[in-house]
Amino acid sequence: MARPPAIEIDTAVRVVLNVRSLNLTDDQFIRLCSDNRDLRIEMSAEKELIIMPPPGSKTGQRNANVIYSLMNWAKRDGTGICFATGTGFTLPNSAKRGPDAAWVRLERWNKIPEEQQERLAPLCPDFVVELRSPSDHLSDLERKMEEYIADGAQLGWLLDPFDKCAVIYRPGQPPARIENPTILRGDPVLPGFQLDFREIL
Repeated sequence: MARPPAIEIDTAVRVVLNVRSLNLTDDQFIRLCSDNRDLRIEMSAEKELIIMPPPGSKTGQRNANVIYSLMNWAKRDGTGICFATGTGFTLPNSAKRGPDAAWVRLERWNKIPEEQQERLAPLCPDFVVELRSPSDHLSDLERKMEEYIADGAQLGWLLDPFDKCAVIYRPGQPPARIENPTILRGDPVLPGFQLDFREIL
């Protein structure tokens, strides 16, 4: 029986623009994103505009499974808030990022004025997830995860359904790669949270 063709990862679909001279405000950045809803747009700390295609259908399904698990846990736990794919945050280093899933402790979230909560909340989530899609550069995702940890995230998961692995990021520790994981656990940052990695394959 012939083997099915391997999934080819497309690493060419991504545009980076230097927009330092424009000095975009948060409102202008939000307007730019709103005017281009078919694209995922982030901004690096170096003021580079990063334009990515929307996720494919399979990636969207995988993201939904991650969000569903995190939301169910967050509602039961009650100590923080779950955020959906692409929710924008302005990190302490000024980068504007939209992780694939995020969670923030209530005491941190409640300190942010409501007006800022409606924009790009000025904080780094306590927990972030990046889910590799066919158009993602793995090295870019790794740098992004390191940035989240440097800016205050207490736990980060880089989930790679193509290499069938998860990389766990924690402050003060080297990234821990897990091959062919089954159940990922969020303890102690997210006590009791579990994700069945097999659901995103």
